[in-house]
Amino acid sequence: MQFSFISIFSYSLNSEAEDVSEVDKIDYPLIEVPDGEQRLQYEYGLWFSRRGQGKQAQSYDQQLKLVGRFASVEQFWSYYSHISRPSQISGHADFHLFKSGIKPMWEDSANKNGGKWIVRLRKGLADRLWENLILAILGEQFVVGSEICGAVISLRYQEDIISVWNKNGKDRGTTLRIQDTLRRVLNLPANTIMEYKLHTDSLK
Repeated sequence: MQFSFISIFSYSLNSEAEDVSEVDKIDYPLIEVPDGEQRLQYEYGLWFSRRGQGKQAQSYDQQLKLVGRFASVEQFWSYYSHISRPSQISGHADFHLFKSGIKPMWEDSANKNGGKWIVRLRKGLADRLWENLILAILGEQFVVGSEICGAVISLRYQEDIISVWNKNGKDRGTTLRIQDTLRRVLNLPANTIMEYKLHTDSLK
C-alpha cells in the first residue's frame, strides 16, 4: 500500500498514513519504475511523526507514519512538490527519509549497531538544509557504499535538528567521511558543533 504526500499532509496531519505496527506486517514489493524515468540506486520511504500531548501522547512506534515510497528521481519530485516544508509544521514533529525496508527506529536491525551525526540548527534554516541533505542522499554524494540508513529533521520550538544515520557506528573512517560530506552538503561553518551518537547508547 502506498500513500500520497497530499493525504499525509492533510493529515497535518490527520492519521491516514500507516503506523509502524502495521508496517511491520507489510512485505513490500519492488517499486515499479516506468520506462524513461531515472531509477535511484536504492528505494526509499518517507515517514512522519508528531509528538502528542497529554491524553493524546503515544509511544514512538504509534507516532511513526509511513507516508510513501519511491524509487526514481521523477517519483521523488512528484511527491516532494506537494509536501509541506518543515517551516510550515508547528509543534514537535519529525520528517524521516530512510532506505526502503529500514524503519527510522534505533531497534531496527539495520540501525541497532550504528549511530548518527547530529547538527543543531537555528530556526529558519531547516527548509533549505533538509532539501540539500535529501538530494545529497538520493544522489549518492556520501560515497560510503550501503552505510547510509537514512536521515531525520527534528522540528522543535527553539531549534531544529538534522541527523544522518549509518549502519556501523564503530567504523571511524566511514563515520568521518560521512561527517565531512555532511559538513560540505549543508555548507556548515568550520566551527559548527557536530556530535556523533551511537544508537546503543540510546538503547541503554
